[in-house]
Amino acid sequence: MNILLTSSGRRTYIVEYMKKALGGNGKIHAANSIFSIAMQAADKSVCTPVIYDSNYIDFLLKYCVDNQISAIISLFDIDLPVLARSKKMFAENNIQVVVSDYWITQVCNDKFKTYTFLTDNGFHTPVTFIELEKAKASLAKGEMKYPLIVKPRWGMGSIGIYEADNDSELDVFYAKVKKHIQQTYLKYESQEDVDHCVLIQEKIDGQEYGIDILNDLKGNFATAVPKKKLAMRSGETDSAEVIAHDGLIHMGKELSAKLRHCGNLDIDCFERDGIFYVLEMNCRFGGQYPFSHLAGVDFPAAIIAWLKGEEPSPKCFEFRPGTIGVKDITPKILVNPCS
Repeated sequence: MNILLTSSGRRTYIVEYMKKALGGNGKIHAANSIFSIAMQAADKSVCTPVIYDSNYIDFLLKYCVDNQISAIISLFDIDLPVLARSKKMFAENNIQVVVSDYWITQVCNDKFKTYTFLTDNGFHTPVTFIELEKAKASLAKGEMKYPLIVKPRWGMGSIGIYEADNDSELDVFYAKVKKHIQQTYLKYESQEDVDHCVLIQEKIDGQEYGIDILNDLKGNFATAVPKKKLAMRSGETDSAEVIAHDGLIHMGKELSAKLRHCGNLDIDCFERDGIFYVLEMNCRFGGQYPFSHLAGVDFPAAIIAWLKGEEPSPKCFEFRPGTIGVKDITPKILVNPCS
């Protein structure tokens, strides 16, 4: 079995986990629009057109057919809806795209849809607006108070996030985020609603937690792995402790049942006065998954079993609470075959 990881970026650990799970019975291919270190770690790699290029899907399909790829797994948010819309085309060529349905990718990528999904389904989440005047009206009524978080509606990696402490800062940061979006790759998804591409969100002070909510390829719950976040870097978990927490596991099961995502759902939340507020959801391998893996979970092995039509070992979902992990930064020479 050969597997293609698209938008592989720096996530060499996913490449290594997948290679180990295959056990030599197949190859891990990695793709990215520019050469990346994860591509160097893979058995084989390819530089693709950028995700929004009209030839992107055709390029991937041809590559998969030519290289006998059985499954595609994406590691980047903006890749997910593009692949989700093309699942049928790949399936017709006996290639399974391990991605949630299109509407689920939209709920996760569009942070305002995340907010409405969570509130509609009874989950706690920070009060959020996409209209500056409505946010100011809420402030005037005392329904919300400073500080507020101002950030891109279609955002990732802590790009363009500011904390406003008063009306003047709110106005400045709102305009600044809107401008910043148009200067980065965030502009592509933001084109869906340019006039409402900035979020104004209540700030939740408290301890930050994360959960890997793991479903099978049909959207059935497998397990939830809670973590207490100890350090963050550029919007990604840098250190965390895997914990046993019945409340977070229960919330994971509830989110799984409501969303029925495919594979991993990475969620971030904060605890305030004993209540957990969900901030964001990412329906892919997220930056906190390595800590689940260090604690004993082997989700890549489970995915490969499901792709083969087999049931994974229950050990794939067992984890050791109390495991504390930290990410390492190791410099490497980059050999660029795409230049």
